[in-house]
Amino acid sequence: MSILQFSPPLSCFSSSKLWLRSTNQIFKNSLPLLSSADQFNKHLILAKNFSSLRNSRLALLRISGSAVSGELDKSSDIVVKQKSVSVILLAGGKGKRMGASMPKQYLPLLGQPIALYSFFTFCRMPEVKEIVVVCDPSYQDIFEDAKEKIHVDLKFALPGKERQDSVYSGLEAVDLSSELVCIHDSARPLVLTEDVEKVLKDGLKIGAAVLGVPSKATIKEADSKYFVVKTLDRKTLWEMQTPQVIKPELLKKGFELVNREGLEVTDDVSIVEHLKHPVYITEGSYTNIKVTTPDDLLLAERILNPPTAKPS
Repeated sequence: MSILQFSPPLSCFSSSKLWLRSTNQIFKNSLPLLSSADQFNKHLILAKNFSSLRNSRLALLRISGSAVSGELDKSSDIVVKQKSVSVILLAGGKGKRMGASMPKQYLPLLGQPIALYSFFTFCRMPEVKEIVVVCDPSYQDIFEDAKEKIHVDLKFALPGKERQDSVYSGLEAVDLSSELVCIHDSARPLVLTEDVEKVLKDGLKIGAAVLGVPSKATIKEADSKYFVVKTLDRKTLWEMQTPQVIKPELLKKGFELVNREGLEVTDDVSIVEHLKHPVYITEGSYTNIKVTTPDDLLLAERILNPPTAKPS
């Protein structure tokens, strides 16, 4: 989890109300192209569960309103061209914290590998022209099995030692005519199409944009001996998510600087930050969780397949 602190000029977001949101969109985004009657029946059951969630306490929470006032109020006027986006899907991590026999992104989530949820979400978007999956070759068949059912180009790249090495590997395979590069962690299966559409528009206008949500926790800075130095202003703190969207020429320029200076970065827009180029935070959804631990997997299952409310 990355936490970003805004400087005062960027913290002018308006107060917002929390509201309950239907999860039908998540279900529609994650539903794969079905190949058998058994699969179809299984997902019909899921659909019914989603409909029953409309008025449940488990309905998704998010904050409405603009994350940053002013500059991008008219972002709805921005049009991302069809087949103009290259997605780099990072699926090469080891997932040691999950304690499983395979990387976390390939564990089954309601019968489907975690990585395929966002994979199918991007495949259905008209803006996407190709998906570059960065993964170990031994897991390529998981994506290749879906090749005949999708309408985007499918490519593969080898993962690197660190995240930035994997992103660079994926960038090397991206179509030169792409206008945007959209980088996503395959361990975030619940990303919403509408949130992706927003961050694509912001990325096209600004050059770099990232999904994020306001921090709900109190964050304190500590010294090396674990004593509190200060309490950070929560109003200026944002939790970073993916996708992170960057214009390819800007990302390449950032990599030139990072590689030349031997810098290490923990997320993709940090590469652009080193260029002193502005990065816009597009407000996303709290349900866009990263499945890292067994508890996260249980939470993702609960979001996708909530228990039926008992009659009073």
